[in-house]
Amino acid sequence: MSEPRTPSRPVIVIENVHIAPVTGPEIPSGHIRIEGDRIAALGAGPAPGAQGATRIDGSGCLATPGLVNTHHHLYQWASQGLAQDATLFEWLVSLYPVWAAMDAEVVKGAASAGLGWLALSGCTTSSDHHYVFPKGRGDLLAAEVEAAREIGVRFHPARGSMDLGESKGGLPPDVVVEELDEVLTATAEAVDAYHDPSFSSMLRVAVGPCSPFSASARLMTESAALARSRGVRLHTHIAETLDEDEHCLEQFGARPVDYMEQLGWLGPDVWFAHTVHLSDADIGKLAASGTGSAHCPSSNGRLGAGIARVSEMLRRGVNVGLGVDGSASSELTPLAGEMRQALLFQRARHGPQALTARQALELATLGGARNLGRADELGSLEPGKLADLVLWPVAGPFAAAVPDPVCALVFGPAPPPALVLIGGRTVVAGGELRTVSQDAAGRAGAAARERLVRLAGERGVRAARHVQDK
Repeated sequence: MSEPRTPSRPVIVIENVHIAPVTGPEIPSGHIRIEGDRIAALGAGPAPGAQGATRIDGSGCLATPGLVNTHHHLYQWASQGLAQDATLFEWLVSLYPVWAAMDAEVVKGAASAGLGWLALSGCTTSSDHHYVFPKGRGDLLAAEVEAAREIGVRFHPARGSMDLGESKGGLPPDVVVEELDEVLTATAEAVDAYHDPSFSSMLRVAVGPCSPFSASARLMTESAALARSRGVRLHTHIAETLDEDEHCLEQFGARPVDYMEQLGWLGPDVWFAHTVHLSDADIGKLAASGTGSAHCPSSNGRLGAGIARVSEMLRRGVNVGLGVDGSASSELTPLAGEMRQALLFQRARHGPQALTARQALELATLGGARNLGRADELGSLEPGKLADLVLWPVAGPFAAAVPDPVCALVFGPAPPPALVLIGGRTVVAGGELRTVSQDAAGRAGAAARERLVRLAGERGVRAARHVQDK
């Protein structure tokens, strides 16, 4: 009796495409062979033995790895355009009472729109840092996990937390913080329920107390112990503003990175958001410990926080990825656009050789994959890695004037992707979502905002465009 045949995996062949694999030399006209959810081969010229495959003509396109977003707050899609002229601390104080009104319906709609928007900018993997859990508002984490499954992106939510409210010297109002034991129980349950460590995982969970000014030292240390006992990663905000520097010195007698070191929060399983205000010694500590950074240039610019020392971090061996940050401090920001912002910010500060187009592309791809602990699976186009890739049309009537396709992608406004594959599955084609109704996702985000504003108003909270309007 013969052995049963194993069903063959679907094969996709992309041809006539300029390939920027990130980890190897570029191929001006080549092919990529995908079998199932993996890249099987790539090389110059036509693909050999492509009979029976689904063939895609990539003429006029640049193939890159899928972009990886390493810092976000999806719920903030529902509160864009508020506190428009505020510093970080002013912005937080203004918006915490609004966010306290959110429920699972708001989070689901905001996450659907936010993740759909990211996919349309070439993002195939996104983290999220959700740290506001008002009581009695439904399962907020489950709501965004459901949205990610529907959109079809790989998802890395960090179960965030705050236990240091105003009554204990923290920044957030007491109504949006949790008790430490509640946090640890809920975080452990989130990891147990959702974290999938497998190679092709679509869902992994990190542990993410919000920040030094909203999380107690005990919450930080016990969260780190929990994460390491479960084998998951750690994430928090650090060194975003000079106000934070002053706060940490006043409250803890140490600057942010030194304080994190005291709490055991440096290491290859940790990535920080922002890291704008670092000393030379801070950069050295991040490099020596393998701690990563998520650079969010548009948000840092919007809030007037400053410019992170990205080019210096890279020179000294710190891994840096990109993040769009929450939509309320980075309105409608596409992840692809953050490559350009990162490049321009570094050049404005340090000169035209501070960051190249290809370095910016690496930040958005392999740098992000390293932050999330997935560099063996994602972030570059190599045989054996997951088939998460983007085809960018870079040879249209106007774009054709830029002969270097990577330059065209990074220096200019990124075009809508011609194709986004995640594990070989089509998520975007022809600049439109294919997994869900694009219009429905957009309407869900608008409805989430309307609902949040109404729920906040029922509590007597006004969602103000400007701090002085409150």
